[in-house]
Amino acid sequence: MITQRPKGTQDWFGDNMHKRTVIEKLARELCRTYNIKEVITPVFEHTVLFQRGVGETTDVVQKEMYTFEDKGSRSITLKPEGTAGAIRAYLENNLYAESQPIKMFYVTPAFRYEQPQSGRLRQHHQFGVEFVGSKSPLAEVELITLITTFIKRIGLRDAKLHINSIGCKECRKTYNDALLAYLSKYEKDLCPTCRERMKKNPLRVIDCKVPSCKEIVANAPRTIDYLDDECREHFEELQALLTELNIPYEIDTGIVRGLDYYTKTVFEFVNEEGFTLCGGGRYDNLVHEIDEKQNIPSVGFGMGIERIIYFLEKEGTEVEPAPEISLYVGILGKEAKARAYKIVNDMRLNGIVVETDYLDRSVKAQMKYANKIGAKNTVIIGQDELDNNKAVIKNMETHEQTEVALDAISAYFSK
Repeated sequence: MITQRPKGTQDWFGDNMHKRTVIEKLARELCRTYNIKEVITPVFEHTVLFQRGVGETTDVVQKEMYTFEDKGSRSITLKPEGTAGAIRAYLENNLYAESQPIKMFYVTPAFRYEQPQSGRLRQHHQFGVEFVGSKSPLAEVELITLITTFIKRIGLRDAKLHINSIGCKECRKTYNDALLAYLSKYEKDLCPTCRERMKKNPLRVIDCKVPSCKEIVANAPRTIDYLDDECREHFEELQALLTELNIPYEIDTGIVRGLDYYTKTVFEFVNEEGFTLCGGGRYDNLVHEIDEKQNIPSVGFGMGIERIIYFLEKEGTEVEPAPEISLYVGILGKEAKARAYKIVNDMRLNGIVVETDYLDRSVKAQMKYANKIGAKNTVIIGQDELDNNKAVIKNMETHEQTEVALDAISAYFSK
């Protein structure tokens, strides 16, 4: 149907558009103070980027990607998340040759074919940060402090930091052996997807949302008990830094994240009902997966803007209001149009929010409209006002009236 949007998408306007604008503005302002620079990557990439970077055993690659063949018979995918594209841009543009680390943020659309639910859409938008070039846990802490500050400033109350370590490739081998030995006892009770995951990537079973699988993995071995010395020291230093900075956290051994590129630290901000507001972690092998000649540590996070709005509404939290309309300039007669609109334009050039009439309404209809859109003040410009070079500004709340010269109206509101 031409007049109906596709399932899992939404139109942005009105109050929701304002909330999104406020969220993106805060994200950009915060990143500026952290010296994190914006990056914009294409909405679509070569499919192999996500197969190699995100991981062929993930639900994203196996079930959720929008993939198609273009006219040149190339396999193209609409980006399902922001990290792989940002790292590809880092490599292709030789950013590793610049002074490290490189800190990038993005606000981007992302596409996943999944059942739409609260705060999750097939086309959604992500605010994310990628911190490339540091293996210090201070990199994780920087992103966690940024998210913590963001959550406080946007007004969300219910979001707690959960952390875990899933180790590196070396200690993961020992862990996978132990996990596989445990899961083998329950293989017939696992869902078909998890039986397949056991062969390719046993860790993915921990992330399964099927209730019967969740029950089985509740007593499975945990990655945190199989960390080698380097990974354990990294995790302990992370905890010490968080404690020193008075950032409360909970060790949650059930977090493994749904993408294959994670190593060592993984984290989520979770509400009391168990819904994830945002998630991220370290992915020291991702750069190497995309370009085998490079081996550069990285850490990042992604946060869904629709999900933030959902939680704001659920908590009853209001964002900062939209700018008030300082003045409605009413127009009476054709002769007054040019002068009235000059006043409107001059005020807008000075950053003042002004509205006027574009429908040749009667004065009564214009005042009714001014009241409806919440204009704080009104003024009518007609022949008399032109002849006398004066007009009366009316405060719509107090009904106080002030006579001001036409060429002084802009200066009157600038004060």
